[in-house]
Amino acid sequence: MATGSRRARLADVHEVAAGMPHVTRVDGPRGNPIYQVGGKSFVFFRTPRPDAVDPRTGERYTDVIVIWVPSESDKQALVQDPDSPFFTTKHFDGHPSVLVRASRIGELSRRELTEVVQDAWLARASRKRAADWLAAHPPR
Repeated sequence: MATGSRRARLADVHEVAAGMPHVTRVDGPRGNPIYQVGGKSFVFFRTPRPDAVDPRTGERYTDVIVIWVPSESDKQALVQDPDSPFFTTKHFDGHPSVLVRASRIGELSRRELTEVVQDAWLARASRKRAADWLAAHPPR
């Protein structure tokens, strides 16, 4: 976990996503939160699906969050470590996103989670919005 940052909480996903500029939150078909910028989803809470299941019981995960990533290399960097809370499924092959279970968010620091959500927003925002945000938030 990053130094000087507490463990992430589920509420942080909502806070960070909603705190980015020009974001709207819409409800999915089952009331699941979807965060969008310019009408494009960048974080959404997925309904249970047959591709994301507990390997021991076969039961569908009910707490999967989909987070966009800038590129396939970013995706691989997040999912290649078997101890990482991020994962993917065959359904998401070729899709620029990673999955994470809400129950494992605490394995990330708030700083790490913030970076992933901000990168997701940047990947989906218009070029102008992304450039404006980056100009106002230079890398440290």
